[in-house]
Amino acid sequence: MIVGVPAEIKDNENRIAMVPGGVAQLVAAGHTVLIEKGGGLGSGFTDADFLEKGAEIVATPGEIFERAAMIVKVKEPLPAEYGMIRPGQLVFTYFHFAASLELTKAMVDSGATCVAYETIEDRKGGLPLLTPMSEVAGRMATQVGAYYLQKPMGGRGVLLGGVPGVPASDVVIIGGGVVGTQAAWMAAGLGARVIMLDIDLDRLRRLDEFMPANVTTLHSNPDSIFGACKRADLLIGAVLIEGAKAPVLVPRSYLKEMKDGAVIVDVAVDQGGCVETCRPTTHSDPTYFVDGVLHYCVANMPGAVPRTSTYALTNATIPYAVRLANHGVTGDIVADEGFALGVNVIDGKVTYAAVAEAFGMDYVPLERVLGSG
Repeated sequence: MIVGVPAEIKDNENRIAMVPGGVAQLVAAGHTVLIEKGGGLGSGFTDADFLEKGAEIVATPGEIFERAAMIVKVKEPLPAEYGMIRPGQLVFTYFHFAASLELTKAMVDSGATCVAYETIEDRKGGLPLLTPMSEVAGRMATQVGAYYLQKPMGGRGVLLGGVPGVPASDVVIIGGGVVGTQAAWMAAGLGARVIMLDIDLDRLRRLDEFMPANVTTLHSNPDSIFGACKRADLLIGAVLIEGAKAPVLVPRSYLKEMKDGAVIVDVAVDQGGCVETCRPTTHSDPTYFVDGVLHYCVANMPGAVPRTSTYALTNATIPYAVRLANHGVTGDIVADEGFALGVNVIDGKVTYAAVAEAFGMDYVPLERVLGSG
């Protein structure tokens, strides 16, 4: 199979979907790998690094999309790329379809097979291709929040951990999954007073067992969220419903009760955001204010630390990319129920229930599309 890796074109997206070692694995399996010229520079990889492992360097994205049977990316296709995607082509990337009707329609209309990193499950029901970027985003959420709490950045002018004789800041994290846990570790390590909210009592019990003493857990409900928001210097949205649009847990009315200059970092923006006033921003223009509260809602946060993120992501994705290149979306993939969950769109049909539900579209099980069920 010819596998194409175009350069990412999202604002300040410096990751690349393939490291040189991944090229070597695909070439060893008998595949041809096309890398767009200069595509790895943001992550510290030169064209020579890829050539050494057997890749072919291609000058334009158009040639990559034209020649490749499978496209491997980091972020979802953007409008400039829609027209280059053709029927039957396999596209393997983060899609987050439930956050964008435009993207979903474009991929349905393309006739391509769209395999989403974020909905593939492992044997334990985990999300192996989402987890590494959730770890990065969670840790970044605390770093970014601490930065924007500085007065010159528009924040309240408070130090996250305080100093002797001056109280630490209050950090509220909605969601106790991977993002929330990583954010809490960072905030607690800096000395902040941390409140974590989640609806899963078993998860809260586990968090209580290993989190440091300056982390308090609360059951998530409208009253507890409202009370926590009033206390928050930094509010981190870390909610995930797999493959579906994030629920709005912080309505705009809550913002009116928050501290002037408080900061919101909504990591759930990829799935629509859990804060009503959230809208996607970019690294070039990352923040805005609503009701005196600073919002940071960058939809590709890990793109700011591409060296770390590219390695973390490709460590997880390359084994799946090799399987897709070896077999395509056929029996081997369908037989692996967790891998099959990654197929969100194929042959003009939506095969992931949460995406279909988000937009009132018809859901067609993958087995029916492939004629195996």
